[in-house]
Amino acid sequence: MQKLSDRQANGARRKAKRFLKIAFCLLPFALYLLLFSAVSAQPPSPFAVDKLSGQKAPDFTLKDINGNPVSLSSFKGKVVLLNFWATWCPPCKAEMPSMNRLQEKFKNRGFVIIAVSTDGRIDEPKDFITKNPVSFIVLHDSKLKVSRNLYKVFMMPTTFLIDKRGIIVEKYFGEQDWMEPEIIKEIEALL
Repeated sequence: MQKLSDRQANGARRKAKRFLKIAFCLLPFALYLLLFSAVSAQPPSPFAVDKLSGQKAPDFTLKDINGNPVSLSSFKGKVVLLNFWATWCPPCKAEMPSMNRLQEKFKNRGFVIIAVSTDGRIDEPKDFITKNPVSFIVLHDSKLKVSRNLYKVFMMPTTFLIDKRGIIVEKYFGEQDWMEPEIIKEIEALL
């Protein structure tokens, strides 16, 4: 009688572990659907972003977290790291400190980081930046007109490296350590 209940308990534990593994794997997809279904029934294809490589970076104007308009074209002649992120995204928040160190390393060499928050409300990125100050520009794209429509962002974080001529030369998907020697070399080669 005791062995049967132990077997049942072990079976239940295995089923619970399997369920948690499946749920954990589906969580990023569910977040993706939540992000884009609230704005549009047709999220961008993961392959649409590939067409941007080697192309002129689409210009845009968004407001920063203080309400001031900022245009990408105002950074012509500089190397730009354009990052799309959200406060609900743990990898986005985790890469912010190394992104901040990267900005500090190259701030006097014609390099700028622009982080575009895709949060629904401005108070979310504003509160986060207040608690976690950064030395780079933080913009807000609540309607996803820039992130989804222009840059075809399908996951968070997504980052584009733009050269001095305004051409997209590299894309990065997911959390990065922005101080990795390989990334530093890529940026230095463009400066």
